[in-house]
Amino acid sequence: MTMISFHTEELTFQLPDKLKHKQWLKATAAEEGKKIGELNYVFCTDEYLLKINQEYLQHDTLTDIVTFDNSENPKLIEGDIFISYERVVENGKNLNTSESELQRVMVHGLLHLCGYKDKAKADKSLMTEKEDYYLAKRN
Repeated sequence: MTMISFHTEELTFQLPDKLKHKQWLKATAAEEGKKIGELNYVFCTDEYLLKINQEYLQHDTLTDIVTFDNSENPKLIEGDIFISYERVVENGKNLNTSESELQRVMVHGLLHLCGYKDKAKADKSLMTEKEDYYLAKRN
């Protein structure tokens, strides 16, 4: 059974069109040959995500997203995706992508859970290509 949940930590935020987002994320996973089991999106503050980044990844930097893969089955997506809403809003302003930046980060986390990486230049390029592709399908 697919279960996509949206939560908040240390901020007041309501994701608009939750059902539309769930359908889009589910369709994205399906197109990647995956099925979503339990997927949690947690929208939080910079400070909250920094603590997670420090505690679990030993990174002492601000970031817009941290993804934890909890799946034991390669065909099943199960995980927790923490998104700094503050960082996304700021990045959206800086990149002139305010409208779509949150969706880009949401699909970015899902693509990580599908097995995509973004550390090497070629991997990052493919990740961005996939993000653009799925963002276009959302509208």
